[in-house]
Amino acid sequence: MKILGIDPGYERLGIAILEKDKKSKKEELLFSECFKTPAKLEFPERLLLLGKKIEEIIKKYKPNVLSIETLFFTTNQKTAMRVAETRGTIIYEAKKAGLQIFEISPLQVKIATTGYGKASKDQVMKMVKTLIQMDKTKKSDDELDAIAIALTASAHLKF
Repeated sequence: MKILGIDPGYERLGIAILEKDKKSKKEELLFSECFKTPAKLEFPERLLLLGKKIEEIIKKYKPNVLSIETLFFTTNQKTAMRVAETRGTIIYEAKKAGLQIFEISPLQVKIATTGYGKASKDQVMKMVKTLIQMDKTKKSDDELDAIAIALTASAHLKF
């Protein structure tokens, strides 16, 4: 089973692909990155780039599930709306490819990775690095968030 984990954002998009082995129940990180769109582009162009990137990742890794974080509203409504539109683009591409969609909250991520719903972001990041074998020196927060989101799906879904 392969899980595409996404930390949604239109400037920086965290992407991770995990594979869960049925027998060992262990997850292996196949790919992760922080995909960035140029700030000088108009928003519709950025959405197009994000959609193409997700389509490319889906074709290459053939995941079964999209795990994507639900929108956490901040004080900046314009940013929240843009992130919502980004999520829509990603969910569209995943549905088009026949993926199961698993939407999770930040609370679910904290519980799945640390066992504590009020864990700090640093605690979640530390646990992700403990739970998954990876090069621990070059992962951005967005990548680590995407890995945590994929791990959460892995913990919740029956395979």
